[in-house]
Amino acid sequence: MAGLGNSMVVKRGLTFATGLLECLCFAGAVFGWASLVFVLKTEDYFSYLCVNTTGVNGTKVLDCSEQDEQFSLVFTIASFMNNFLTLPNGFLFDRFGTTVARLLGIFLYTMGTMMVAFSAPALSNLLFPALSLLAVGGMLFLITNMQVGNLFGSHRSTIITLYNGAFDSSSALFLVIKLLHEAGISLQASFLFLSACGVIHLLRTFFLLPRKSIPYPLPDHYTYGITCGKSNSSESHTVNGIAQRTIEDAPISKDINKKEERTFRECCLSRFFLWHLVWLSVMQLRHYLFIGTLNPMLQRLTAGEPSLVSQYINAFAITQMCGVLCAPWNGLIMDRHKGKAPAAGETEQEADLRASVLSLFLTALQCLLFSICASTPYLPLQYITFILQVLNRSFLYGGNAAFISVAFPSCHFGKLYGLVMALSAVFSVLQYPCFALVKGALGGDPLYVNIGLTLLSLLAFIHPLSVYLHCRSLASQRVKTKVIN
Repeated sequence: MAGLGNSMVVKRGLTFATGLLECLCFAGAVFGWASLVFVLKTEDYFSYLCVNTTGVNGTKVLDCSEQDEQFSLVFTIASFMNNFLTLPNGFLFDRFGTTVARLLGIFLYTMGTMMVAFSAPALSNLLFPALSLLAVGGMLFLITNMQVGNLFGSHRSTIITLYNGAFDSSSALFLVIKLLHEAGISLQASFLFLSACGVIHLLRTFFLLPRKSIPYPLPDHYTYGITCGKSNSSESHTVNGIAQRTIEDAPISKDINKKEERTFRECCLSRFFLWHLVWLSVMQLRHYLFIGTLNPMLQRLTAGEPSLVSQYINAFAITQMCGVLCAPWNGLIMDRHKGKAPAAGETEQEADLRASVLSLFLTALQCLLFSICASTPYLPLQYITFILQVLNRSFLYGGNAAFISVAFPSCHFGKLYGLVMALSAVFSVLQYPCFALVKGALGGDPLYVNIGLTLLSLLAFIHPLSVYLHCRSLASQRVKTKVIN
């Protein structure tokens, strides 16, 4: 029994560590798009869109605004697919489990890396499906890894946010590819290596993750994955592999708690879900527009100096690596009440909701500060913008997943997470007309669009206020009930 317990502790530790590395090194690579664009420009992708024009003093200049617009469109479509297809992927995960969802994710991710590897300037349009496949495959890695938090009870929210932070930090992968390219390693070689890493993802799928999903709360003697031990005795049902696998495959549900009786439809129509959608959508749009327009913004602020643009792109990508360090703080904020006695009559879910208010508020405040800095056309200030951006992005996505996990039944997690990401993706498509407006009617000056997005981000403060009022209402009802009794 003790040996089995120790082996499960080791296995859970490996599951956590390898999942963190998977999210950190692969899952959110598409959000390092600014670094990859720098490489693609040197390789002359979409260069046919650059045209010679006459400058202010009659000199000939190369106008590549249409090339920038095409790169922005590639990212817009990829980021849309990343979020919108999370809905069917969430249903797939809830219905068929981890193995099926991960096999699909590995296939899509590998196809995406192969497409980039075999693309060329003459086949620039291959970037459209390639980046979308990378984005969707990476999101499936994240969805199937977030359940690992269920293995660690009181640290559940911390681990969920940590994985989301690792997802954000993985955008530094394209910085590594950029630096390797400058050192003489071809784009093709880098992406063929990423394709070969599919073998590692497959091994994790079969040995370190469950076939279905990890329940919460965790049943006693729960195990998962392929085990190497013998399991001949059917009587020792609490310790041998056969019975434990039965625990994994059994329906999790009628389970644990009658409180999880809300239907998926009721969750979708709830006030919490609707304001959470607004909270996520307005902040996500701000981030996507910033990432998608970072290259032309830096071109404008540096007067087109390539070495200076490269310096700021590298600084941005390096700060992205810090997402994995920022995100756990959000989880600690949400888990800070664990281990403490709840208020009289307060359920665990109510305590979780109360703890989430501060997280939701701080995330909205960070976005406001980030948007103000991003709107200020002063080049050195962008270093502060990069720091605020990665901090806010880590809080945003980690907090999004953690809030859904505490506010709604766990049996609907995949579907609700997918739905909120899909609906926010529809809203994020506004980034492309915003970019076109800046390039066209505003003559390349994004000031008015940035001011508009900053004002829009104020809507995010309504969600934490709504949750706070709900928690206060529940507390006052408990006091009244206690007085009556």
